[in-house]
Formats: sequence, structure tokens, C-alpha cells
Amino acid sequence: MVDASDKKPPMSVADLVQRTEARPLPVIAEQSTVEEIIAAFANSAHTRLLYVVDDEGCLGGVISLGRLERHVLHAYHEPKIHARHLMNMISSETASHLMQKETVSASMDEDVNTVLQRMISNNVKEIAVLDQSRRVIADLTLVDLLKYCKIYEGGC
Repeated sequence: MVDASDKKPPMSVADLVQRTEARPLPVIAEQSTVEEIIAAFANSAHTRLLYVVDDEGCLGGVISLGRLERHVLHAYHEPKIHARHLMNMISSETASHLMQKETVSASMDEDVNTVLQRMISNNVKEIAVLDQSRRVIADLTLVDLLKYCKIYEGGC
């Protein structure tokens, strides 16, 4: 029988972020052009998601690689995309036009198991870590969390 006092406390997001390899934050300004968005994806090989931030660095939304692909390569898509939605995408010129405003995020003081559950229940593979002012200070991917589950005793 395992005593509850023998179990390690859950790892915090701050601890996991500290253990994660240093990498550029996949952030882009709201006024960034499509060309700048493409360049940001090229410079962020670990991610398929860009965090769109305002002038203060606060999270405003996200742009997925799939959303960018549908925008840039719209001519290759079958007509299953509604014409009204397609026209909005084609006329989008900046990150703020392309971004999805609904986001899932975490804070540094949360425990990793809570964040992992949130990611799974929302079917997201990447998540922004925000400070109290909603500024993006780190990001975590499902791969980061899987590594945590593998190496951290008492996790997952």
C-alpha cells in the first residue's frame, strides 16, 4: 500500500518551463503581415501555433498553421469552405484579421496535471503560459508534457 505522504506533489508549470529547452517564443504582433506570419512559423520549428500579441505583449489570439495554410493556399481547397468564410480569409491582411480569439492558456503557478487535463479536454496540442497581465512568457507543447509524464515520478 502506498502512503499518500510518499507521493510527490505535482510539478508546477514554472518547474516544467524551467526544464524545457530554451527556444524562441512563437509570438507575432497583431499588425504583422502574412509574409511575417510565414516567417514566424519558419523560425518556430517546434510549434504549429503562433500567439498574436498586442503592443504590450498581451495575448489576443492564436493563428494555427492550418488556418494560415487555408488562407495562403485557398485556391487548392475544394469548395467545401463556405464562400463567405473564404472571402473573409482572402481579404485578411494582418495577424489580427487571421487570429482565432478563443484561446486556452496556463499560468506559471498551476500544476502540470491540471494544465494537461485542460489541454486534453479542449483538444489542444500547444498552450501559452501567461503572467498576471496576460503577457506570453512561455509556451508548452504536448510533447513537453509527454516528456514530463515519462520522467516525473508521481505525474500523469
